[in-house]
Order: sequence, then C-alpha cells, then structure tokens
Amino acid sequence: MTDRRDFLRTSVAIGGALGLVPTALFGAQDPFLLPPPVPKAPASLNILILGGTGFTGPEQVEYALARGHRVTLFNRNRTRPDFFKGKVAEELVGDLNNDTSALKGKQFDVVLDNPTTFPAWVRNAAQQLRGNVKHYIFQSTTSVYSDQSIIGLNENSPVAQLPADVDPYTLVPQDASRHYGALKVRAEQEVAKQYPGISTVVRPCLIVGPLDRTDRFTYWPARIDAGGEILAPDKPEDPCQFIDVRDLAEFSVRLAEARAFGTYNVIGPEKPMTIGEMLYGVKAITATPGRFTWVPWPFLQEQGIRPWRHMTVWQPPYGATAGYQRRNAAKAIAAGLTFRSLADTARTTLAWHRTRPQAEQEAILRGAVNGLDMKREAEVLAAWYAKAKGAGEG
Repeated sequence: MTDRRDFLRTSVAIGGALGLVPTALFGAQDPFLLPPPVPKAPASLNILILGGTGFTGPEQVEYALARGHRVTLFNRNRTRPDFFKGKVAEELVGDLNNDTSALKGKQFDVVLDNPTTFPAWVRNAAQQLRGNVKHYIFQSTTSVYSDQSIIGLNENSPVAQLPADVDPYTLVPQDASRHYGALKVRAEQEVAKQYPGISTVVRPCLIVGPLDRTDRFTYWPARIDAGGEILAPDKPEDPCQFIDVRDLAEFSVRLAEARAFGTYNVIGPEKPMTIGEMLYGVKAITATPGRFTWVPWPFLQEQGIRPWRHMTVWQPPYGATAGYQRRNAAKAIAAGLTFRSLADTARTTLAWHRTRPQAEQEAILRGAVNGLDMKREAEVLAAWYAKAKGAGEG
C-alpha cells in the first residue's frame, strides 16, 4: 500500500504541477497523495522567464509561484500555448531571434534564461533588458567543456572555442547542434558582457524528468516497464550522471532568491551512481518482469550501437569520454543544490510518459528519438549469444 500511495502521490504532483493528470482522479483529500508544501521565500521577486513552457520552464514557474514570486513569461506562445494562462502575471509574446519589443520598458528583479543557444539571442533580449534587471541567470550546459576525458571537470575547466570561420551572431540552425557547446560558451560570454557583475551561469548535465522530449532518460523507464530481456551497455559499474529537471528548476529559483552570482555545474546525483544502480533502481519501481543482459561495448560498437543515442544516459568511461559521467558539482552542492531520489525521478517520469499520446508511447520503444528499437535490440542480443556460443565451442 505504501508503494501504491507513493506512486499515486507522485502522479498527483505531476497533475498539480503540469496540468497533465487531474488531481481528482485519485482523490486529492488523501493525505498520502498531496505533494509536500513549498515554504514561501523570505521576499517576493519579480521574475521574468524566457521560455517557460518547454522542459525546465514549467517547473520553474510552478516552484516560483509556490514560493510567492511574481512571474512573467516571454516566448513565442507556440510550445504549449497559454499553458499558464491565468496563473502568471503576464505572458509576453515575442521571438528572441528578431522581436523582443514586448520587453520594452519592463523591469525585473531577475531573469531566468532557459532556451538560449545563440549569443545573438542574449544580445537581442539585452536591447530591452540591459539596465532594467538586477540579476540574470543563464542556463548553459556541461557540454561547454572542451575536453570530456578529464575526470572531475569543474567550473574552471577549459571550454570549447568556435572555429574561426563560424560567426556566432549569424543564426544558422545546423550550427546549434554542430557547435552546441562552443555557442553556449559564447552565449555565456555575451551574458557577462551585457550584465556585468550581476550574472549567474548554471551548467546542467543531462536533464531528466517529466516533459523531456529527448527520451534519453525516459527510454529506460519505458523500456524496463515493457519487460522481457533488456540490453544493457557494457558493465554495471560504469558511472552515470543526470539531474532531475525539478532539482535544476528549484536550484535556479533559489539562486535568484540568494542573489548568488558565478558559475555552477548542476549535476546529480549527490553521490556517485553507476549505470547498474540506475537501471536496477528504475526496475524497482516497475511491476513488470524483466532482466538485463550486459553486453560489452566493443561488441556493441561492432553492431552499430551508439552511446547516448541508442544506449541512452551512458557514455564509455574511458578515452575521449572518460570524464563525461564524472564531473564535479561540489560548488553547486555547497550553494544549496538538492536531489530527489532515483525512485522519485523514475516514478514521475514513467507516470508522465503514460499520459503521452499512444503514438509517442509506442515510438519510444522503436527508438524514434533516442533509445533502441526493440526489434533491433533482439537482433543484437541474438548476435551476442551466437558469438558467445561460437567462442564456447571453439
């Protein structure tokens, strides 16, 4: 009963926070189902969120409102249009590419900038916001680091540089993926230029949880919930890191409340976790029978299986990616970064996944975005057993 109540309580929390699961579905008066109360902040802030309806933004909105802050959104009103209609103070419509006029004359205590990849977006917003904000918090990425082989990457580690022939202020869509880390570096630099002495940069690793359309973490709860024999990458003791979107969002709001400047790696979990601990931890929150078969990375390479794309969350813990899942978050933890349990993250993600359209739920098991198609998975497992049998006979 405790586990069931835990699950329902998580589902209600999603419904309350994201408007996806009606609270009445489970009977909101059951005290086991009510989300924990959020204490009010010492002082109310006037917060502008650039974006706000994508992935991190909704969690920031809900947490900021619960803390007693006034929230304004600026976006194109295309991703989940009017998602927070009637809940936030204002919804300003515009485009960081070419039209930030809706911000003209507005003043804010703090700006949370979530969607920016191109430095031009920072510059365009600054045409209206420079001199009118007291604190600018920019969401960057740990992909800014140029040498991912370094174990223990911290905020002072070397960062990527754009090739000389790439103009960071020319918006070329393919550059967003090809030079993602380097563009984020230049965007960080533009933030420092436009808001000297009053900026904060948060560098999250893989962000996971409800509303994540990349399916990088969601693949595992969905696949494990489907049951059967599950292909797992390399060795159970390989490291893995990720940050729950709610932990990232809440930390960003608390940085605003503390008026904390500087740069922070926002990485979880608090203590080192292995990919085996993560997968078995996800399995523990499902009721579907299943088992993992761990297949060595060299064989997976032979089969065309790619880390991050097919074996999501995981990267080879040696060579060029040796430090990818061993970065340092000590500074953020000292500043108050907190972490939900893996069970909470897995339950909430799976509960949200079950609210998605049936086509999306089926697509994840075909590896449509990220993850491995179950048919291809069966082929790789069969090839692995055939190789093992041949080696045994030899």
